[in-house]
Amino acid sequence: MRLLLVEDDQAQVAALLPALKAAGFAVDHAADGIGGEQLGDTEPYDVVVLDLGLPRRPGLEVLRHWRAHGRDLPVLVLTARDAWHERVDGLKAGADDYLGKPFHVEELLARLNALTRRAAPAAGRTLAVDGLSLDEDGQCVVLEDGQTHPLTGTEFRLLRYLLRNPGRILSKTQLMEHVYDLDAEPSGNLIEVYIRRLREKIGRERIETLRGQGYRLRRR
Repeated sequence: MRLLLVEDDQAQVAALLPALKAAGFAVDHAADGIGGEQLGDTEPYDVVVLDLGLPRRPGLEVLRHWRAHGRDLPVLVLTARDAWHERVDGLKAGADDYLGKPFHVEELLARLNALTRRAAPAAGRTLAVDGLSLDEDGQCVVLEDGQTHPLTGTEFRLLRYLLRNPGRILSKTQLMEHVYDLDAEPSGNLIEVYIRRLREKIGRERIETLRGQGYRLRRR
């Protein structure tokens, strides 16, 4: 899943980036409201972590602009622990959840996973499709017969996106946009490599190739 982190506290960013990436998120970072708003307007993010106390443009204004422009991506706002009015204002502006600072990274990850599950009802709360299930904590795939296969970070992000979109034809561009961050420079051939690796673990027949269109996770 691709995540946008809009936060100006560099110490907070330094603490969050490794944990978010280890949890399977491809992360882009913006340090001010204007840059964050532009990325949210132009890139296909699956979820956003938005601090409200940003330089150049307040997070609340960024959120209001996104919602006014029809951007319905899930947004978790970060607020001061005792600023109840910020939480109320954020929810009124269209936030999907909030977390007060300071917070435990584990709680942030749990809330982000809950948000992305709700945003993809076809995948269900357990992220399982027709005998395939994804263990997000263990970063592995569990087959119908109980076999478990560990996944690399890229394999995990790719399979998670496929499982959240079962039966849909997904182009290489769509897959790259949701698997890699802005700093990465992947080629279409890399997607083919990781699709082949996933097929070796879950069965070749589970991922269908549609020539000139992309790939599709088959439903039974």
